[in-house]
Amino acid sequence: MQKEGFRKINPSFFSNFFALLKVTYKDWNAQDPFRQSAAIAYYSIFSLPALLVIVVASAGYIFGREAVTGQLSSQIGKMMGSDTAKQIESMVAAASIDKKSVVATIIALVVLILGATGVFVQLQKTMNIIWDVKAKPESKGKILSFLKTRIMSFGLILSIGFLLLISLVITSTLALLGDWMQARMPGVAVVALQTINFIVSFGLITVLFALMFKFLPDVKIRWKDVWMGAVVTSLLFSLGKLALGLYFGKTEPASVYGAAGSIVLIMLWISYSCMILLFGAEFTQQYSAMHGHQVIPLEHAEKESRDERSEAKGGNK
Repeated sequence: MQKEGFRKINPSFFSNFFALLKVTYKDWNAQDPFRQSAAIAYYSIFSLPALLVIVVASAGYIFGREAVTGQLSSQIGKMMGSDTAKQIESMVAAASIDKKSVVATIIALVVLILGATGVFVQLQKTMNIIWDVKAKPESKGKILSFLKTRIMSFGLILSIGFLLLISLVITSTLALLGDWMQARMPGVAVVALQTINFIVSFGLITVLFALMFKFLPDVKIRWKDVWMGAVVTSLLFSLGKLALGLYFGKTEPASVYGAAGSIVLIMLWISYSCMILLFGAEFTQQYSAMHGHQVIPLEHAEKESRDERSEAKGGNK
């Protein structure tokens, strides 16, 4: 079964927006997003400490580790609560590198990089399924291919650190601007700062999604398609974050699991967020198809139809 296309639809995004969403949802749902998101959430639990250590270290090189950790904890606390934020802080502290031994430091650094990039490798496999491509048989298992994937994933991690750094700079600037506005325009200061903060956060999240959509799949994608998908995903993510915050605040699903509650809450939040991310990736693919852009795999990848994928799964049973 092939994906639905847009051969009979006039390629105008706004006039066909709901048709685009309908086709996107149909194919997204056919990809079993619940299972895919659960798998990514599972990998994330093992990758999260290492990933955050590298992000904090890269951004903390300029602003200082404590400032970066505080900002990270604040953002996580807003999304998942203070208890979960403290749990993640403990995970980062436990995963930090001890620099007493050079050999131990090198080994720990390699383990950290491999651990941190694991979740991006899983994301890449999932996005390749969305784009109907796969790695060529001759490239599988090759050290060079493995290193390229890990280096690309590590680059995305450094990008997260860079975006966090930008966030810290903007947060500091907004704090100064807030004091100035509060003294001169107390009536509008709070609303203005909240609006600016939302726009900045939305922009940074959009950039992060764009980087993922552009560099994770093994296909050539136009930046125009990437940005459209990233903006739509950011809108859905912002709405989803609000809904998840209300849901977790009202139901407290983690309380059922006792001591493991924070870990369960992290997995739930990552799983739900991944569903939105995968929907955005599917939207990007459908938007690209709507405008007649063919899927062109990278040199180490090749096209794979759903029928071929189903046959491969059947053969592995």
